[in-house]
Amino acid sequence: MTKHTFSGTGVAIVTPFLENGELDKESLENLIAHLVNGGVNYLVVLGTTGENSTLFKEEKQEIFSLVNKFNNGKCILVAGIGGNDTRAVINAFNEFDITGYSAILSVSPYYNKPSSEGLFQHYKAISEASPLPMIMYNVPGRTGMNVNAETTLRIARACKNIIATKEASGSVEQIMQIIKDKPVGFEVISGDDGLTLPLMACGAIGVISVVANAFPKQFSEMVNHCMDGDFASARPIHEKFLPIINSLFAEGSPSGVKAYLNEMGIVKNTFRLPVVGVGAALKEKIKKLMETV
Repeated sequence: MTKHTFSGTGVAIVTPFLENGELDKESLENLIAHLVNGGVNYLVVLGTTGENSTLFKEEKQEIFSLVNKFNNGKCILVAGIGGNDTRAVINAFNEFDITGYSAILSVSPYYNKPSSEGLFQHYKAISEASPLPMIMYNVPGRTGMNVNAETTLRIARACKNIIATKEASGSVEQIMQIIKDKPVGFEVISGDDGLTLPLMACGAIGVISVVANAFPKQFSEMVNHCMDGDFASARPIHEKFLPIINSLFAEGSPSGVKAYLNEMGIVKNTFRLPVVGVGAALKEKIKKLMETV
């Protein structure tokens, strides 16, 4: 597989909090070291897994800056800046200092339920205003709207600053159509950990992962095998991780992955409402699943 800037394993990092709800800077530094040492290729900061919807603007800026400082140039950085108000997204590009970042990940508008034309015009407007290359993000399970293959391909052809899509539609048929018909210079990245192997077999260049927060080395190993075309070596790792991936989302994300990270002593099992931690039964299941890796 041809190496691309965003090939391999990206990680949608969690945001650690203290028990009083404030940012946990020490745990954030520990997490970045854990991921860098685990050999991941890039970090996505303030995606959905980072609980960005419950962070104030000043806190977001602090996290962007701290991750850049703790990373110290070791991994490529991607800034999560998106929303359902096109003007507000464009304003955010100018308001945040994202020194050290190489791209922006921008989720498709949620709640408004725009038409395909509205989705196209949104991405066209923000791509023209963006100071960095952009990765669009289709996650209908959270936004309530699927960016279908036709619209994604229209955006890819018209918006040259949009270089990839993080696809979490769950529709392998839709994703295969995008891969088949996409223009040169536009790539597809898996947005589902459990579909990473099959999507890379179809031509996706990697994943933006949740599970790699906890298991960066092991999951990166699977992704690297896929990049080498060695799916026979990747498959046993893929199969081993399937029950772990299922547990991550059984009671919502990032609740599941923070439970794993807490067991590892990397971050505290703390959140901002309305997100809460997993229940006692799932927590026990997670402890047992950790023993399998």
